[in-house]
Amino acid sequence: MKKTYKIEVDCANCAAKMEEAAKKTEGVKDATVNFMTLKMKVEFEEGADTKEVMDRVFKACRKIEPDCEIDY
Repeated sequence: MKKTYKIEVDCANCAAKMEEAAKKTEGVKDATVNFMTLKMKVEFEEGADTKEVMDRVFKACRKIEPDCEIDY
């Protein structure tokens, strides 16, 4: 399953780091972060609980940019 989320991130470099962190999160098959459109696309593993996975993605992204926001 794929979902798109609105994000708030301050710079393209942070967006790239957040994309890598999301990709490494358990339950995520693939992820992309587009700094220009402020969108994060996440493809979830089969049977993954999207809310639980996004909680982990959000936590990982907050380590990179403490004031980032993801609408999920």
